[in-house]
Amino acid sequence: MKLQRTTLVLLLLALGLGGFVYLYEVQGASQRQLAKEQQPIFSFEKEQVQSFTVKTKEQTLFFERGDKAGRWQIKPSNSLASDASVSYLMNLLVKGKSNRTIQVPSTQLQEYGLNQPQATIEVRLKNQQIHQLILGKPDFNRNFLYAQADYPAKPSGSVDVLLVSPDFENAVNRKLSEWNQRSETTGKSDKAISPP
Repeated sequence: MKLQRTTLVLLLLALGLGGFVYLYEVQGASQRQLAKEQQPIFSFEKEQVQSFTVKTKEQTLFFERGDKAGRWQIKPSNSLASDASVSYLMNLLVKGKSNRTIQVPSTQLQEYGLNQPQATIEVRLKNQQIHQLILGKPDFNRNFLYAQADYPAKPSGSVDVLLVSPDFENAVNRKLSEWNQRSETTGKSDKAISPP
């Protein structure tokens, strides 16, 4: 009787240990791999950004820090930009991660929508460094957008294609009225401001 109880306890311990190893090694490996594959898109901070351009199929907008308070102005109209719209895009650029990077032949960029992108974001830092993010098509289940960051002007051979958040699409595809700062009293867009 005692031998059977000991055998049962050892069997339960072996099953428990086996379950732990399975969860850690098999299930946890995919989580660790996903965390390993997620890489920051850029390595700058939002305070380092001096200006940026958002180019979509409908419009090209240039934003620049305009006054001592660091408020963003839309050029050439000199109207104040919406803090919410600019902050949303800045947070994506600064904190955004690429969920995965795939290597594709440069001749196949059209399959990812990168030869005629839906949007291009160009960021100029205060130290005059320039970074660029090109947004292509969404993937087949619309969980990610295909993108390229700081790519060469004339790529050859294989190029890196990033999978980034579809939030970028929402951040850049806005009407001009959504980019303009709204007056709190009237709800209308503020007009031009005087130059600093």
